[in-house]
Amino acid sequence: MTLRPRIGLLALTLELYETLAPGLRSSREAWVRRALVPPLAADADVVFERAVFRRDDVECMLRQFEASGIDLVAVVFLTYAPSQIALPALVRTPLPILIWNTQELLGVDHTFTTEAMIDNHGVHGTQDLANVLVRAGVPFHVVTSHPSEPDGLAELRDFSLAAAAVNSLRSARIGRLGHPFPGMGDLGVDTTHLAATLGCAWVNLPVDEYHQRAATASESDVRALVAGYREAYAVAPDVTSIELEAAARAELALRGFVAEHRLSALTYQFLTFGDDERTETLPFVAASRLMADGIGFGGEGDLIGAVGTLLLHRLNPPATFSEVFTIDFAGNALFMSHMGEANAAMARRDRPVPLVARTTPITRTRTRQLALVTSLEAGPATLAALALGPAQRWRLLAAPVAIEDYGPLPGFCVPHFKVRPQSDVRRFLTDYARAGGPHHNAVCFGDARRRLRFAARILGGEYHEIGGRGARLEGDRPTDDTE
Repeated sequence: MTLRPRIGLLALTLELYETLAPGLRSSREAWVRRALVPPLAADADVVFERAVFRRDDVECMLRQFEASGIDLVAVVFLTYAPSQIALPALVRTPLPILIWNTQELLGVDHTFTTEAMIDNHGVHGTQDLANVLVRAGVPFHVVTSHPSEPDGLAELRDFSLAAAAVNSLRSARIGRLGHPFPGMGDLGVDTTHLAATLGCAWVNLPVDEYHQRAATASESDVRALVAGYREAYAVAPDVTSIELEAAARAELALRGFVAEHRLSALTYQFLTFGDDERTETLPFVAASRLMADGIGFGGEGDLIGAVGTLLLHRLNPPATFSEVFTIDFAGNALFMSHMGEANAAMARRDRPVPLVARTTPITRTRTRQLALVTSLEAGPATLAALALGPAQRWRLLAAPVAIEDYGPLPGFCVPHFKVRPQSDVRRFLTDYARAGGPHHNAVCFGDARRRLRFAARILGGEYHEIGGRGARLEGDRPTDDTE
């Protein structure tokens, strides 16, 4: 599911024009409705009531935006307007600020008139406001473009999506089954810090309840799910009906948790299942299919990894949880895999996904452990990771990669695919390590770097890009920094 950002359009004019040019504001408002709202509304819900020119009205409009769940405020100068009518409200608002430096006129030639000048002179209002926001240390982003220009609209869309994705984390609920993997330090997190900075709530999912849900799953639901497995996947001949039913019960148990607790993402610790003799199988198939439905996931009880996958999915769906398993020095690539979890919706389309049993169990279960051997569709992609840096500051790492035409390999019983970074794999991994990149990451199709960079800024965190044009760190400047 692609997010639809909610944009509050704050259009500013000059109070002096109410007497000097009484019809100017209404004509400019008509232009907003005709030329600005429609292109924005193609990918977002836009709230625009009227232009404002007094401080009290600006503050009232910002309060309305905040109360109605707007994701960001987009400031447009329809004429010049003095910055101090908007500064107090913009300093106080928690909403991300986007300034769209635009106008109706595309060009200025020998036919230019005084009337056209009056209709198109918001640019110095933009400069006035940007100056005082910089002086006040208020973060903002600027897009300078004509409404007809696709590049400008794409940047507006990316920033709006980033704002919506970050805002969605405020209500995200992350379920965790079991304890984190013992000794894994990169997934360590203070859940109070998680809630205070990202807004995410952590929900404990009792293992005992998981087993109860699996044991009491409706037989008709189990049969329907098994039939769905057989129809959608290439079920290995040696996989038994009993094993498929166990996988279905595990999926129904997890889906019950997701529905009841309104979970946005989840994570589990596979060792926890092995500690309980009631465990029939591991929920690998369930996790892979839940990711296909837009649920974030992290392995080994990794709350940060689950949030990172969720964020990437909401920025640029679909996304999958993954991990670098082996270096392909000869092929300048990375072999990606995990024990049994990958987004089934991202599987290559030229063949059905194999559903197989792991040849070696990774923990004690009553039946064999089934997994979807998902290999991803080849093409451009982005590898990303959410991490904590120095002083508990959030950091988003991103890298442009290419998913290779690779897999599924014969005999493999785990998801796997290869990605090729744009830089030398040795430098890539070195830069990733120096940036504090964790061993859990996420991958999406296409280039999500700009959205990730915007998301890092909105979070007040750091953005570290690896590969492409070389490693670079951003995050110490409060103002805009477009490429």
